[in-house]
Amino acid sequence: MKAILFDLDGVFYQGDASIPGAAQTLAWVRKQRIPHLFLTNTTSRPRAAVAGKLERMGIRVAEDEILTPPVAALAWLRERGVRDLGLFVPEATGAELAGIPLLPADRETGAGAVILGDLGSGWDFATLNRAFRLLMDEPHPYLIALGMTRYWRAADGLRLDCAPFVVALSHATGIEPVVLGKPAVPFFEAALRAVGVAAGETLMIGDDIRGDVGGAQQAGIRALLVRTGKFQPADLRGDIRPDGVLDSIADLPQWWTAHNQRT
Repeated sequence: MKAILFDLDGVFYQGDASIPGAAQTLAWVRKQRIPHLFLTNTTSRPRAAVAGKLERMGIRVAEDEILTPPVAALAWLRERGVRDLGLFVPEATGAELAGIPLLPADRETGAGAVILGDLGSGWDFATLNRAFRLLMDEPHPYLIALGMTRYWRAADGLRLDCAPFVVALSHATGIEPVVLGKPAVPFFEAALRAVGVAAGETLMIGDDIRGDVGGAQQAGIRALLVRTGKFQPADLRGDIRPDGVLDSIADLPQWWTAHNQRT
């Protein structure tokens, strides 16, 4: 193993508290000069806010060390000249897509793409139906999913994420979503390009058996599952088998050292 891709929520922090040992593990990774990148499907806040939250926990991460679905989406949209976006993401997250014209918030026609992220409590019938009407307009716009995370663990318990709403709209319209986040293989491939290391020499660490572990393995990346965040014992009895399991990110240095000695 020569490089590491890290999930953030549930691996380095949970709610507003850091995972014990997370800051020390990151310091060890940097001391070892291991190329690394942070991958998150968080679309409720921009990268600057994510970095700020981490810093308040004593974990210093630069914005350009974080790969998010909006960053990937911006490149994808620009490559194809897509404009007139119907955004269904928090306002702060929408700022990551600056430079591409947006539709007025009350428009129900004329979208080049409908983009869904974690809108949280902002979802209601009227909002979901507006997205449906935009997608049903001819010619059909792209349906872009900023990740396909099913749920996450908040301070008050499990909460729905982006995927259930994407699936509902895809089912209603017959439009296949373009996924620009975990677990989509292109998202992991973008991460590999950023760290400059081949898939077979890279390790992914996350708390989501499908989004982190399954997605990474589909891209040819070995993946470890941590028993923090959204982890549930049933994750180890499903069809996706992690390449290893850590009690927490604090155990990574020991695992890494033992693995490299064996190989």
